[in-house]
Amino acid sequence: MSAESTGNSNSSAIRPAKLSHAVLRTGHLDKMIESYKTVFNGEVLFENDFIAFMTYDDEHHRIAFIGFPGVVDKPKGSAGLDHLAFFYATLGDWIATYERLKTAGITPRIGIHHGLTMSLYYRDPDNNGVELAIDNVEKSKWHDWMRNTLKDVLIGAPIDPEELVRKYHAGVPEAELRRFTPASELDPEVLRRMVE
Repeated sequence: MSAESTGNSNSSAIRPAKLSHAVLRTGHLDKMIESYKTVFNGEVLFENDFIAFMTYDDEHHRIAFIGFPGVVDKPKGSAGLDHLAFFYATLGDWIATYERLKTAGITPRIGIHHGLTMSLYYRDPDNNGVELAIDNVEKSKWHDWMRNTLKDVLIGAPIDPEELVRKYHAGVPEAELRRFTPASELDPEVLRRMVE
């Protein structure tokens, strides 16, 4: 479609309004549906023998699962999407979600304080990565942080979610819980635990 036909002479400046949803192909449809319902308190709005559409907010669907016959599990170390990231509004919501999932037997592979965010990395039944995170820098500073600070802290430093939970419930101030101390060098074990 040409710029003239859209009525906008500067169509190169048009950008998507939002990222709406992800669709995951799976050989484990029932397990994937149950896992994501648990993690996100999700609601399946439509489901049949081979597809399900789920949301956790006012979007018509945030995640869909397609169970094609003959789908095989992806080999470890294969190329493709590494993870989907979901952010929580408050530190309290993020910690409560960690605690709820731990009670359900779902634990992160690793926690990382990236500076910009604090993130817990999980794996779903198909071994897709799922990041549950909170922003750690105010929104007005995000782009500046990415342009000027990321190069110095690239991955960040491991965090122990159990220690964060303990300190949070002990009343340690949020500013102290969010304080970032970058690792002096990149730890290969951190990367391995993220992708294993």
